Amino acid sequence: MTQQPDARDVAAIQAQLGRPPRGIHGIAHRCPCGRPDVVATEPRLEDGTPFPTTFYLTCPRAASMIGTLEASGLMKEMTDRLDDDPALAEAYAGAHAAYLAYREAIGHVPEIDGVSAGGMPTRVKCLHVLAAQALAQGDGVNPLGDEVVERLGAFWAAGPCVEVDLP
Repeated sequence: MTQQPDARDVAAIQAQLGRPPRGIHGIAHRCPCGRPDVVATEPRLEDGTPFPTTFYLTCPRAASMIGTLEASGLMKEMTDRLDDDPALAEAYAGAHAAYLAYREAIGHVPEIDGVSAGGMPTRVKCLHVLAAQALAQGDGVNPLGDEVVERLGAFWAAGPCVEVDLP
């Protein structure tokens, strides 16, 4: 369930991304510090561009940590596991279906019909998207996303990733 962002949320997301956010549908997950860390995006941006990345990780601290995981070769390891573990592959295909169903509930965009993100359903190409889906849709929806989130640990423990001052 998404929450509508308020002015403080939008300011936080802009500070997190270092640019104005585009196509925010709602806040899909909040960090324990209270800041948004995943936004749900519209499947079509304001300029008409189809945008398949429904769950977008905005926390720069988590994103940086995930970048380190990607550089470690974890994506190849996970893809290899999909080839070797039929139960994992089935659960990952279910994550793909859950992603598509969520996006379709926001709006139908024919150009990206059947396309999710992160390499789903057959490979792993973006851990950021998998973690974002796991945070947004909860434990058990995306098993590989759950693993990424677990590896992040308490990424929020140092406090908010950005400070937001509004008049």
